[in-house]
Amino acid sequence: MTTGVWLIGARGSVAVTSMVGATALRAGLAEPLGCVTELPELAGPALPGLAELVFGGHDISDITLEKKVEDLVAAGVLPARLAAAVADQLDGLQRELRPVPTASTQAEVARLVAQDIDDFRRRRGLSQVVVVNVSSTEPIFESGAAHSSLAALEEALAQGSPLPPSSLYAYAAFNAGCAFVDFTPSTGARLPALRELAEREGLPYAGHDGKTGETLVKSVLAPMFAMRHLRVRTWSGTNLLGGGDGANLADPAANAAKATSKQRVLAETLGYQPQGTSHIEYVDDIGDFKTAWDLITFSGFLGTQMRMEFSWHGCDSALAAPLILDLARITAAAHAAGRGGALTELAFFFKDPIGEVPHALAEQWATLAAFVRGLHAPA
Repeated sequence: MTTGVWLIGARGSVAVTSMVGATALRAGLAEPLGCVTELPELAGPALPGLAELVFGGHDISDITLEKKVEDLVAAGVLPARLAAAVADQLDGLQRELRPVPTASTQAEVARLVAQDIDDFRRRRGLSQVVVVNVSSTEPIFESGAAHSSLAALEEALAQGSPLPPSSLYAYAAFNAGCAFVDFTPSTGARLPALRELAEREGLPYAGHDGKTGETLVKSVLAPMFAMRHLRVRTWSGTNLLGGGDGANLADPAANAAKATSKQRVLAETLGYQPQGTSHIEYVDDIGDFKTAWDLITFSGFLGTQMRMEFSWHGCDSALAAPLILDLARITAAAHAAGRGGALTELAFFFKDPIGEVPHALAEQWATLAAFVRGLHAPA
């Protein structure tokens, strides 16, 4: 099952690490560490193999893949040995990347995006394409009546009413007959009109905001406090990010969207919202790496007051890239199995997952494993 993976933000760190990583894995140059679809609980015949993934995408940047890979090597994201081994394949990947189309209306932009994706599918003889958004975080978008139904949305587009780029890409993906995954906290397919379009066309979608660091730890620790009947009084974190993602989050509006996504797990898991916030700060010097410090204060038996602290230091692209491959493979299998609409079973991968779902990581994992086993089961 040859599957296309169309990346929005295809020249960014996460996308390039995903493409280079997949190339290295199928050549046997590295272990599939971080790829949960390679674990025995998820591996099976329904998922397209890593060798069956074909990459393309859009980006507003024109940086060459060769230069981007050089930058990622210098930043300590990609091993130099591995980058050198796949260097001769970068030209092939580069040929499948396109600039973001421009036009006088968003409706025309969406048509051109869908055309690029369809051309990619036909040119490469792909059975299907999964569109994955790994572009910069957008400010929170306030939807209105124009987004409440597909008819209203299309009328608004015809009249020049703007959609956020992530939602325009979801609209284009669905019109091209493709599944859609939003790895960002942006609006994406969350609008009722886009949900209607996906369900009408029988197309799966998943999101939002990949869970790779501090929130991943929260989704393990918060259930511990709940199960031991310990009252969390405050939970505050400081997140330091470099690289392109950090630079984008220096914008207060984008920062607010990200911080909101990061806090959801606590209220959902504990049943109440403790005092505290997630503070995000851009630190250029740490590049593609991120550091988080969290302070938790809690009350135990007889009101005894206690505290816990943890720190997390990781490489954002190296944490996110294998999840992009996982999500593309699972979403493609769900599409092939005839699944349409929101893939709530993929909450394991996201900070702010779609639907009313558990937020404790162990419960999310059990749901994911059961879902994938069902995809592997004979029809």
